[in-house]
Amino acid sequence: MNAAVKAPALDIQRIRADFPLLARTVHGKPLVYFDNANTSQKPACVIEAMDQHYREHNANVSRAVHLLGEEATNAYEGARDKLARFINAGSRNELVLTSGTTQAINLVAYSFALPRLKAGDAILTTVMEHHANIVPWQLVAQRAGATVKAAPINERGELIVERFFDLLTPEVKLACVTHVSNVLGTVNPVREIARECRKRGIPLLVDGSQALPHRPVDVQALGCDFYAFTGHKMLAPTGTGALWAKKEHLESMPPFFGGGEMIREVRFDGTTFAEPPHKFEAGTPNISGFVGLGAAVDYYQSLGFETIHAHEQMLLAYATERLREVPGLRIFGEAAEKESVISFLIDGAQATDLATLLDLQGIAVRSGHHCAHPLMQFYDVPATLRASLAFYNTREEVDAFVEALVKVRKLLM
Repeated sequence: MNAAVKAPALDIQRIRADFPLLARTVHGKPLVYFDNANTSQKPACVIEAMDQHYREHNANVSRAVHLLGEEATNAYEGARDKLARFINAGSRNELVLTSGTTQAINLVAYSFALPRLKAGDAILTTVMEHHANIVPWQLVAQRAGATVKAAPINERGELIVERFFDLLTPEVKLACVTHVSNVLGTVNPVREIARECRKRGIPLLVDGSQALPHRPVDVQALGCDFYAFTGHKMLAPTGTGALWAKKEHLESMPPFFGGGEMIREVRFDGTTFAEPPHKFEAGTPNISGFVGLGAAVDYYQSLGFETIHAHEQMLLAYATERLREVPGLRIFGEAAEKESVISFLIDGAQATDLATLLDLQGIAVRSGHHCAHPLMQFYDVPATLRASLAFYNTREEVDAFVEALVKVRKLLM
């Protein structure tokens, strides 16, 4: 975070007008939506793209030769093309469309990791991970007699990179790290981590759920083996996301789900499967959702990530400064490089009580463990309050948030 970062000329009011939900009131108060790390709001262009699909093009994909089927297939596969360009994939065929990061990581766990694991092997992750980047590895490790190791962080919420490298021992068959922490906002040095993993011949999976909404991602430049992300955190509908993987990995992986669309030919004496990525996409997909995800990608590119990132960094610096004015407030996660997420507690107040009272003031923030129990255990707290900001948020909303926080704090003291 850099307090000197200034937002470029950005027509915030025009942008906010693109998001219908931001205009509503909550408990008679103007909504201040600071729960973007949980899920983002959706611009009208995404909503309209989905509506138009159902009104004009609704049909199943890859199954019919009639015009509607062709239109639906083109729209669905068009979303894959947009996403491939968005993250600079080497080929559209390296992108498996999924319901989100959780499905993407489970696909790697069961189709890539499990067949390669044996007793005594290990998977390396970190203390700051979301449960989706912990639990699947525990499940497959238990089946194989392997273990899951976690690299430590420091009090500032930064990965102790040297310890991560020390833990890349010969028994580690896969390393997993979040690009951006959903609780701390910490940005991990993925390129550096990927470089050290390659030296040791260890594949690296990156959870990109909290990175893609805030910064440009180039999977080829990062040098990782797998990159998973979720649509609903980046302006798109729920039930959308993708797994990017190197071609050689996808070709070596058996299917995880079986059924329609992922086959070439089915016979009772044996089935042959489609080529990647389709061999991992069994059944009818969330077609309209991916139409919406394609529209979300278009929207991001119309603004540009330089503009988005500068505005969010300005908001992060301003919100951090304002929150430090609140007596007894402790911020968790003060990494040198972080995205616009602030987790905190106030002495003498429960996170859930604060969030409940803030909601009555029209402020939407998240309270709880944020699907990161090991991180809460590291800080020895049961929960935190999290304010997560997006490019459509404003300084005025930060002021309203802090004023409401001061008010509800007094009610609880």
